[in-house]
Amino acid sequence: MSASVSVAVLRAGSGEPLVYGDERTYPCASIVKIAILAALEEPLPEQEREWARAMIVSSDNDAATALWERIGGAAGLDAALARLGLGETVADRAWGLTRTTARDQLTLLRAVFEGHHAYLRSLMGQVVPGQDWGVSAAGAPWALKNGWMPMRATGLWVVHSVGQAGGSLIAVLSDGHPTKESGVACVEAAAREAVMRAER
Repeated sequence: MSASVSVAVLRAGSGEPLVYGDERTYPCASIVKIAILAALEEPLPEQEREWARAMIVSSDNDAATALWERIGGAAGLDAALARLGLGETVADRAWGLTRTTARDQLTLLRAVFEGHHAYLRSLMGQVVPGQDWGVSAAGAPWALKNGWMPMRATGLWVVHSVGQAGGSLIAVLSDGHPTKESGVACVEAAAREAVMRAER
């Protein structure tokens, strides 16, 4: 089985996004943490700020679950997704299995980077070493969130990276990788290609 890759990119100063690859849904893994935090109103109370930092900067799952409960779980996320204009993303009771598309992730990135989500943007620029791969390969400065997990049914890896790099908003979603490392290499190559395509 070969890997599947979906890409959406919006170059700075361009009003029209470029979407290519497999236009289908993927389980979010940890990139859903952006939507969880975007569902909350800033400024956040101190406890929620601490959970948000752990969830985005080091991808802490316990912090994500705590904030998931704060937003009202799947129903709360679905309501937030509707407000944010994500029409192809559907929340799952297990937050990491929420399904999304590259196009929807670009819509979310636009809401984050063009809207009132300053704290979320700042956290995405502070991701810990070892989790700072992905769209950062397309240029600096960058701000991102990655997601990765092996699928129980197949043992193959889902590997995603979404964020801003070198002034472009980029969402790369992929699955079907035999290892996490091969997925990271694929995502980084796709991110670099996305920026080159957007600049043509």
